[in-house]
Amino acid sequence: MNWLNDNVNLLSLIGAAAIILITAFVAGKYIKQMKTDKSTGELAEENWDGIGEYKNPLPIGWAVSFLGLIIWAIWYFLAGYPLNGYSQIGEYNEEVAAYNTKFESKWANPDEDTLMGMGEGVFLVQCAPCHGITGDGINGKATDLTSWGPESAIVNTIAIGAKGSGYPLGEMPAGLLDPESAKAVAAYMVEKISKAGPSKNPDLVSTGEALWATCSACHGEDGKGMAGSSPDISNYGKPEFIVNVLNRGKKGMIGSMPSFNDGRLTDIQKFAVGKYVNSLSQ
Repeated sequence: MNWLNDNVNLLSLIGAAAIILITAFVAGKYIKQMKTDKSTGELAEENWDGIGEYKNPLPIGWAVSFLGLIIWAIWYFLAGYPLNGYSQIGEYNEEVAAYNTKFESKWANPDEDTLMGMGEGVFLVQCAPCHGITGDGINGKATDLTSWGPESAIVNTIAIGAKGSGYPLGEMPAGLLDPESAKAVAAYMVEKISKAGPSKNPDLVSTGEALWATCSACHGEDGKGMAGSSPDISNYGKPEFIVNVLNRGKKGMIGSMPSFNDGRLTDIQKFAVGKYVNSLSQ
């Protein structure tokens, strides 16, 4: 690569040479003055162990050099590199964006088998290191995804609480309801709120509706989380519920699961992961 073919690099080299020459000239001038000149002028009122400081004006050469470097730095970052020039990072980001666009177009309407295959592939790379290949949580080290989705998991969550999602209304404490009341709420939730039912305990749905106020205080009457104040459980048991968790991230026992809303996965990939995770509990 010939650096002189790049105007910004050429200007940078010229500027660097000018700085070196000016520095050498100014340094030589003041070194010479130190040998011949005697200090004169008005001293400042402060002194340190009898050593005073002259009220000399700022050297013009130093001031011009200082201001020139500031102007050069502003130009360099705003009009030169890195904002207005080629970079490998920029090229990589453009290639990734183009590939993601192509990927989303190709898989805009995948069939069920394609979704499951895509979800399994992403899961094994992104999720299995913590949750295990089978999604069982590796003996409690991470969330057991094989128990996500069923009605019984709601009962378990009410019993042990829910932590680590960082919602404004805080964490869900354990033991909000007794076991029988929890079963009733779970029945109402899967049949009427998330509509992922039918419930395995249809006779408890009406009882669960009467107890729903315990949950609606945070999740809202419709279970949608009151505009992000708490988790949206209206899509519990569906891929969209998993997508919400992926987008938000979660703090677990062995560390924090990052948010996958940073572009590393496309929307269709996250939906595919949701489909695959749901299949683990069936």
